[in-house]
Amino acid sequence: MKLIFHNFATYKFLNSLFLGLSVGSIFSIYAPLDPSVYSIGGIVLALGMLAVAQLYHRILTVVWFYRISLLVELVLLAAILWFLRYPYTYQTALLVYAGYQLTFVFGSYLLRAETLIIKEDEKLRILDSAKQLGYLIGMGGSYLFYKILEYYGITENQGKVYDLHWLLLGAEILIIIFIVRSFKRR
Repeated sequence: MKLIFHNFATYKFLNSLFLGLSVGSIFSIYAPLDPSVYSIGGIVLALGMLAVAQLYHRILTVVWFYRISLLVELVLLAAILWFLRYPYTYQTALLVYAGYQLTFVFGSYLLRAETLIIKEDEKLRILDSAKQLGYLIGMGGSYLFYKILEYYGITENQGKVYDLHWLLLGAEILIIIFIVRSFKRR
């Protein structure tokens, strides 16, 4: 497989935009969870990251980088769809938390693989800049989105977060399109 850099940079921008949009909503979604869940989640996360690190000799390739990147995005898409269908239940909070934790298991791997695959300083600078711009625009966008909802009388946090998930759904669909377009079979 070959990486198509321009599409990949767009994917990274959109991915960080998603993160910026979503970061404030997590606190509302996770409200039903007992704090002990975070301890268990942290342990599972650390064990998962340890297991992934043991596989580096096999998975530090472009093909696995693509597969794992796509898996992470599909898990997030499933979490969004679940939340839109079953918002604000304990089960939803637990499933969304588990989904995010699963994606975090691959965080270190994805950063390492990205650096090894890209290699060029200038391209890494472009990617990191795209990530930061996406995050800043996402954070600003979520702030404006919440303020617009308040203007129209939606003041309850749960309602605002639910409505934000429609934006997240659109962003996640674009993210998946660009991750698929970022890799080409030789």
